[in-house]
Amino acid sequence: MNSKNLAKYIEATDGISKPWLLVQLRMKKLQERRSEISAEEYMIELADLHRDLMNLGEWWVGIEDEVF
Repeated sequence: MNSKNLAKYIEATDGISKPWLLVQLRMKKLQERRSEISAEEYMIELADLHRDLMNLGEWWVGIEDEVF
């Protein structure tokens, strides 16, 4: 699945309000640009994505039935 298809899926399933899906979209876009950017820039952006993902924490606690 490319980033355009993932974006369409997120939009169709009302995933805009789900930050973990937006992190996945950012990761897919970064993956698609990997050959166009330097290794250093890639690692910086990857570290930024990782930090944002870790900041989500245990967002699912208490709402497991709704999100899984």
